[in-house]
Amino acid sequence: MMRVDIWSDIVCPFCYLGKRNFEIALAQFEHRDEVEVRWHSFELDQNAREDNALPLAERIAAKYSLNLEESIATQEGIAERAQEVGLDFNWRNAKYGNSFDAHRIIHHATAQGKAAEAQEAFKKAYFTQGRSIEKHESIRKIAAEIGLDSRQVDEILAADHYAEDVRADERVAQELGITSVPFFLVEAQWVINGAQPPAAILEGLNRVWAETHKP
Repeated sequence: MMRVDIWSDIVCPFCYLGKRNFEIALAQFEHRDEVEVRWHSFELDQNAREDNALPLAERIAAKYSLNLEESIATQEGIAERAQEVGLDFNWRNAKYGNSFDAHRIIHHATAQGKAAEAQEAFKKAYFTQGRSIEKHESIRKIAAEIGLDSRQVDEILAADHYAEDVRADERVAQELGITSVPFFLVEAQWVINGAQPPAAILEGLNRVWAETHKP
């Protein structure tokens, strides 16, 4: 077996790209059936709020000291990269918001064996469908679409279930010095950082396999 831990945020475009690139690489990996993938929470902005959020281009411009034209060009560039791997990045419709509660539901989905489905559903909701990933009504609908029990989801959102799991992921990220995502940690030693192309990820997987499975 070979374990891959992935830290990711729902509102991170490179995390959606990285997820898809990883899936493409994994499909080509000879030992893919022996890879265990574990997803971990990471919040780029723990203070984010949907109700007072600037449009995405303006927010990116302010955060990275860009003018609006540069910010728009950056988003269009990401959209082109996304399209190359079959993703629709409708950044103009994105409802930037706080991802903490969505991360809690993803932990619940993981406990139900639906980690990958939840990661895909929430990222697609945000980047492609322009849906809220903060408001509970929207989170409930997204969760229901991947078959999670609505009553259990309501109970989680109404309390603090899985909050410690999210914070534990973030503490480990801090201990590892992770400042940007996606962050792939293979066999607890080898790092693949960022939305690397599928070929680069595949090369990394092959290299680690060869190193850890010597005759």
